[in-house]
Amino acid sequence: GVPRRLLLISNSPLHGGGYLGHCQQHIQSFLGQKVKRVLFIPYALHDRDAYARTAREKFESLGYGLDSIHESCDPVEAVRKSEAIFIGGGNTFRLLKALYDNGLIQEIRKRVLEDGIPYMGSSAGTNVATISINTTNDMPIVYPPSLQALGLVPFNINPHYLDPDVKRTHMGETREERIRQYHEEPNTPPVLGLREGTMLLVEGDKATLQGVTGARLFLRGKKPTEHEPGTDFSFLLSGSNPLNP
Repeated sequence: GVPRRLLLISNSPLHGGGYLGHCQQHIQSFLGQKVKRVLFIPYALHDRDAYARTAREKFESLGYGLDSIHESCDPVEAVRKSEAIFIGGGNTFRLLKALYDNGLIQEIRKRVLEDGIPYMGSSAGTNVATISINTTNDMPIVYPPSLQALGLVPFNINPHYLDPDVKRTHMGETREERIRQYHEEPNTPPVLGLREGTMLLVEGDKATLQGVTGARLFLRGKKPTEHEPGTDFSFLLSGSNPLNP
């Protein structure tokens, strides 16, 4: 079949820069010259008009037209006609509920996995590209019919991953502790903790870590491991990780 192409970004703005500024070269390299227009899905934020304006300004500055799905009278048809899809960040529960409400889960899966159009996600948009949103950082402000997501990759991601700060006196759970609690449940997949400034490029059966800050990989029953940009994570795409008991 047609190889999947995904760019899964941890965050949209990076400290000291503008919207998608830290990854704009990656976006241009990923979309290339064949893509002329991008379908933007702004469902993760309440003010979809303002969100679409922000995204449109950025993508037009990179040489791409942008259509926001919330402006379409038929969201399913908009996905079917799209050249590329970008789902932005915000609240993951709100986003996933809207994807279900608009009947877009299977349509997006088909366009990406069968037709091979490029898929970009940032933050919540990266969360919904994975098996489930169980490892999101967001509050469940609405109730989607399922926590199962698009399943474009056979593992989970934790965007905005934060390392423990040994100098802080805050006694709440660290991100690592929360992911470990998730892995206490049976049959839970690997979780890739993407620090801000980092993204995962998936091309067919190859997955490569890109960006500047690195990532932390969590496998059930194993100690987490540290990985630098350039790491080959292709083994995670098999869905049958031999290191995961």
